[in-house]
Amino acid sequence: MVFLTLQKSQKFLASSRQVHKTAAHVVARSAPEETVTSSFASFIHAVRPEHLSKIVRHRSKRMILDSIGVGLVGSTTHVFDIALKYCLDLYSSVAVSNVYGKPGVKLSPTLAAFTNGVATHSMDFDDTWHPATHPSGAVLPALLAASQMLPLNSKPNGLDFLLAFNVGLEVQGRLMHFSTEAHNIPKRFHPPSVVGTMGSAAATAKLLSLSLTQCTHALGIAASLAGAPMANAATQAKPLHIGNATRLGFEAALLAARGMEANPFILDDISGCSGFSAFYSIYQPRPLSTPSDHHEFLLEKQDIAFKRFPAHLGMHWVVDAALSVRNLFINYAGSFSPSLIRTIVLKIPVSKYINRPFPNSEHEARHSFQFNACTALLDGEVGLSSFTESSIHRQELRELLHKVVVEHPEDNAANFDKMYGEVAVLLKSGDVLTGKCDTFYGHWRKPLSRESLLKKFRSNASHVLPDEKGRKHKEETPKSSFWLW
Repeated sequence: MVFLTLQKSQKFLASSRQVHKTAAHVVARSAPEETVTSSFASFIHAVRPEHLSKIVRHRSKRMILDSIGVGLVGSTTHVFDIALKYCLDLYSSVAVSNVYGKPGVKLSPTLAAFTNGVATHSMDFDDTWHPATHPSGAVLPALLAASQMLPLNSKPNGLDFLLAFNVGLEVQGRLMHFSTEAHNIPKRFHPPSVVGTMGSAAATAKLLSLSLTQCTHALGIAASLAGAPMANAATQAKPLHIGNATRLGFEAALLAARGMEANPFILDDISGCSGFSAFYSIYQPRPLSTPSDHHEFLLEKQDIAFKRFPAHLGMHWVVDAALSVRNLFINYAGSFSPSLIRTIVLKIPVSKYINRPFPNSEHEARHSFQFNACTALLDGEVGLSSFTESSIHRQELRELLHKVVVEHPEDNAANFDKMYGEVAVLLKSGDVLTGKCDTFYGHWRKPLSRESLLKKFRSNASHVLPDEKGRKHKEETPKSSFWLW
């Protein structure tokens, strides 16, 4: 295998130096001009740090901070341990890149990207964008690993790193805007496994200073490495979607740097021979403007959603609605008493993979409207401990779950920008207590404050870092440092 050989070679660092400095010398056919694909390649190649607005810099730094925090707490999970042991046992690698939460462990760059990507999504605690994807986890691990791969005299400064990160975000966002299908909660494939792979390729191509032609081929190669089915949602395999996206996009850039070519029209809509359009039945690609055309990054217009607890984003609507009902209940009865409840009605959008009446694992519980609403009613909060085996299978929670009825109002769209969550508790007395949430705290319309985001980071980092070290890094990260090793 090409990459096994690469990882075993003691010439790896020298090879990475060559990639960074002499990528332009690879002989390759230029992609035809005036295509959608070539416009994306031109953007990746030409964009500069000064093109990042103050808003984009601020928002993307928040994303990096949050992503590192969820990666650190994710390094405590069983699925992360499986992924790490797999990499350590099966690959004899040149160890140059760090692993979240494991200060004594290093892996080869692409495997470090994979493992850290798995950690980032292991609890479904990472950020979510609109149209729906998890943008940071697919890009940040690859950039961190690639940065450590480069020799000291070629390492990126903070602004160059932030630029590459935003290139990865921008490519993901633009690709999702090519299809109206991408706006809704997914049904067929997990978006970060597709657009995330492309974003990782774009970001690492930028960081490694690939030529215009190589950027084109990196996108083409990445398209052949993309995709994962939604059937693996709510299983231990779902975090692999992020791990593979960040790793395989990185590998696509490395292959392009070494001269591998791909279809230079991969993003264009070519009749009779699908490129990226294979992922969507409705596909309307548009060229990406160059920075000289006063390009406005999507992150400028569309902020990100940060999760307050580790579960699918849709759960945040029903949890906030349920917490409102719980407060009404306590005011009504003096305390929360499940024995007074006849029925719990959830009004939620139609989405099969997050409609799970009786989850049996932590991953199913993270993808269950019913579980999260009942947990919020019973405990007054949802947090890391909510998804332990003992919490999931306790008798009082199971009794509440049996009282849940689900309704799907026509006006409740399966769309993170339009959906709402409503919880109605019908009491045995005949009274009804109702709570509704159309914008939870953490949504892009109601973003987390700086204090709330730092509190989340501190809490996550404290699981693997001494308190004083976590405090030190949370102070540094928004200002200048993007490495947390």
